[in-house]
Amino acid sequence: MLPLVSVIIPCFNAERWIAEAIDSCLQQTYKNIEIIVVDDGSTDNSLAIIQSYGNKIIWQCLPHKGGNYARNAGFALSTGKYIQYLDADDYILPEKIEMQVNFLEANEDIDVVYGDWRCQHHLPNNTNYLGKIEISGVQVDILESLLADWWVALAALLYKRTVVEKTGGWDETLKAAQDRDFFLSVAMNHAKVAYQSGCHSIYRRYGETTVSTLSKTRWIDSHYLVMDKIERKLSSLNQLSAKYRYALARCYFSIAREALLHGDNTRYLKLLNKTLTLSPEFKLNSKRLAFNIVQYLWGFRQAEKIAFHIAHIKMFLRLDRRSLEPLKTQIQLLNPKLIRQQDKYSHNLNAHKHLSLAEKDKYLLGSLIQAVPTSYVKLNQKINVDKLK
Repeated sequence: MLPLVSVIIPCFNAERWIAEAIDSCLQQTYKNIEIIVVDDGSTDNSLAIIQSYGNKIIWQCLPHKGGNYARNAGFALSTGKYIQYLDADDYILPEKIEMQVNFLEANEDIDVVYGDWRCQHHLPNNTNYLGKIEISGVQVDILESLLADWWVALAALLYKRTVVEKTGGWDETLKAAQDRDFFLSVAMNHAKVAYQSGCHSIYRRYGETTVSTLSKTRWIDSHYLVMDKIERKLSSLNQLSAKYRYALARCYFSIAREALLHGDNTRYLKLLNKTLTLSPEFKLNSKRLAFNIVQYLWGFRQAEKIAFHIAHIKMFLRLDRRSLEPLKTQIQLLNPKLIRQQDKYSHNLNAHKHLSLAEKDKYLLGSLIQAVPTSYVKLNQKINVDKLK
């Protein structure tokens, strides 16, 4: 008899998508499936849609306590040998479960299998399109990859039940980064994880955000908590090796840049300090040619100081000029030359929209190189960038 697969779908106010998620499970070529939908106290029409499926699914309605609480409740209801987690706004293609079950059955030493995935982008004008296939690829050390910047969509995984049991479940205190935390806990419990090529999972993205990134501060803090927790655990087990320290540093830096782009200097500096504490000789292999040039000539710290400075210039240029007059006056007091350079850069770059990313970097570096040495030193005193030293 075919082994049973439990599909667990947490749902909160997903009336627009929940039917497609459930239907994608009912349409699987692999038939020995139980579909468990846990409504997390939805206030829209989600519960009515769930109930309309009758005995085709197992469902439960709970008070609103978050997605991880709903996932744990769904797992408690499940009986399958294999576990498929699926968010209510994502879906899987018909052969997904069959292919991964066959893989795990043929490779009994493997505990978790993951595949490729792709985004379905939804735009404000109600149109959507499928993005390129994200090739997950073979990861030599799954823990190192997860600590750094590698990620795979939750729907692209299939777990053995025994692996989920060893983790102790999903951390119900987290508001974001839940799937990263859970996969890290799987890896920390020495699960054997393997890659199977093929794209059978669709992950929705709304504009430039997902459900978990609607609050950037919440996203930043949650990712920090996840990485800090795993760092402390590795340290307590005496497993915080050089490669894991560097992988963690990469992650902290990635989160730091998110904070910087969000205009959160306090979190940026805190995360950057974590990066350099873990890896004092940290180097960034940036996509930005200008950053790599400065890093090569003067080191990461100086390159990042300039990047910090440029990020604030770009934020200045993006904001409405009328609301920026007080800030502009303050910056002029620090260095009037900087304002003139900003205005020149803004005007000239608008006339060079055809430039490639690398060409814009060269132009930006050249246009600011004279203003940066004096202005960023003065701005350091204003915004405590000297903490990077």
